[in-house]
Amino acid sequence: MSKLPLRARLATSISGAAGRVSRLTGRGDGSVIGGVLGLRVEPDLLRLLAEDRQVVLVTGTNGKTTTTRLVSAALGALGQEVASNAFGANMEAGLASALGRSQDAPYAALEVDERYLPAVIEATKPRIVVLLNLSRDQMDRAAEIWMTARRWRKALAEAEGCQVVANADDPLVAWAAALAPRVTWVAAGQRWQEDSWCCPDCGSHLRRDELGWRCGECRFARPPTRWVLSDQSVIDDVGQVSELDLALPGRANRSNAVVALAVGAFFGVPVDQALPHLRRVTSVAGRYTQVERRGRKIRLLLAKNPAGWLEAFDVLAPAPAPVLLAVNAQVPDGKDTSWLWDVDYRVLRGRPVLVAGERRLDLAVRLETDNVDFELADGIDDAADRVPEGELDVIANYTAFQQIRAVLGRTE
Repeated sequence: MSKLPLRARLATSISGAAGRVSRLTGRGDGSVIGGVLGLRVEPDLLRLLAEDRQVVLVTGTNGKTTTTRLVSAALGALGQEVASNAFGANMEAGLASALGRSQDAPYAALEVDERYLPAVIEATKPRIVVLLNLSRDQMDRAAEIWMTARRWRKALAEAEGCQVVANADDPLVAWAAALAPRVTWVAAGQRWQEDSWCCPDCGSHLRRDELGWRCGECRFARPPTRWVLSDQSVIDDVGQVSELDLALPGRANRSNAVVALAVGAFFGVPVDQALPHLRRVTSVAGRYTQVERRGRKIRLLLAKNPAGWLEAFDVLAPAPAPVLLAVNAQVPDGKDTSWLWDVDYRVLRGRPVLVAGERRLDLAVRLETDNVDFELADGIDDAADRVPEGELDVIANYTAFQQIRAVLGRTE
C-alpha cells in the first residue's frame, strides 16, 4: 500500500471501509459499493492497484466465476496469495475492490464481464487473458455477441506482452483470439453451438465433423490445440494424461479445470501439483452447494442462458429425482425471457418438476409446450415440502439463485 500515491491510498481505505460497513449491515459482500467509492476518489485506481502484479483475466459468457476460482486454486500451489473477485463482481468497481483487499498479493485472478474486457486489458496490462466462450445472454441490454468478438479481437491484437489462453472449440472465441501475439489453444469443448453456425470471417456456414469445425468457403478453421479435455482426463502440452477427478460435477467444470491447468502451467505450476488444489474446490459462490433443509438435500445450480441450462441439465441427479426451476427477469438477469424458447426442456420428462420465481408463468408456458409435467411452487420451502425426502436439485437464473441462497442462509 505504501507504493501507492496518497490519493490512491485514501481511495483504497475508503473502499475497504465501505465494504466492511456493507457486510456488517447485511447488504452484500461490499465489493461493488467499496469499488465505486474508491474510483470516485481516484478514477485511475484500478490501474494503480494492478501495477507490479501478475494479472490473469478470465472472461466468457459462461463459466467465468468457476474458472476464476480454479485458476486461483492452481496459482495457490505457488504458495503465495492470489487476489480475486471470488463472488463475481466483475466490472471495474468489483475489480478495484478485489485488488484493494489483497494489496500484497503478487498474483491476481479476475473474472471480467465480457463487455468490459478491452477496457480492463488497457487498465491492468494482464499477463494472461482467458477466453472461454461466447453465446447470447441478457439480450435486452447486452451487445450482439459478434460485436463483442470484434472488440475482443481488436483489444487482443494490441495487447503487447499478453498471453491468451483460448477455447479453440468455440469459433467466435477462436476468431477473437486469432490476431493476438501469443495464444495457447485449449480443446475445451462446445456443447452449445446455436450461436456459431456462421464463419466470423466471411459469413459462410461452418462445417463440423469429428476433427472440429471449419469454414466451407474461406481458410478459417479450428486451430491446433496444446491442451485437451478427453472425457475425465486432461492431456497437457507435453502429451501427459492425468485424471481430473474433480469434486465439481459435470463436463463444463472439467473444461474449466483444463483451462485453469493451462494457466497454472504458464506460471510454472505442473499439472500434478495444481490438481490437488483444484480437487479441493467443492463450491463456487454458492454453485453446487448442498444444503440440508426440511429433510431434503438441496443442491444449487446456476443457469443464466440457454448454454448454461444445457450444462445444468448435464449434472442433474438421474430421474426420477425432482428438480425445481426458478426464473426471474430483473436487471442483472435481463428482462427479456424469450431465451427460454431456445432451451430444450424435454430432458426433464419423467421426473417431478416444480417451477418458481417471478417469471414462473413464462417458464410454465414453455414447459407445457415441451409436454413436461410441472407444478407451480411458492419458493424453495414450498418446493421442498412437495417432494419426497431425499435429493432436490435447483436450477435458477442469477437473481432467483441469490434469493434462494438468502433463504437457505448460505453465503459461501
